[in-house]
Amino acid sequence: MTVLAVFKSRAQTLDFVSLLRSGGVVASAVNTPKEAGVGCGISAKFDERFFPRVRLMLSKRNYTSFAGFMRRMGNTFVYVR
Repeated sequence: MTVLAVFKSRAQTLDFVSLLRSGGVVASAVNTPKEAGVGCGISAKFDERFFPRVRLMLSKRNYTSFAGFMRRMGNTFVYVR
């Protein structure tokens, strides 16, 4: 299943995608869905099987624009609580 890491900063999104890739996570920059309610326009996309590793990697950085994780649910995305 697809998970998105949503940021409010394009630069931080691209930095995070680079960090994920260097850590062995298959990741890409994708358009942020309108359901996110943020304006940067891109998010980091990765497979759910990498979620624990991604959370750990995120916790070791100070990404001030991180808005949360979203999962695909049917035809839409919802924030992971």
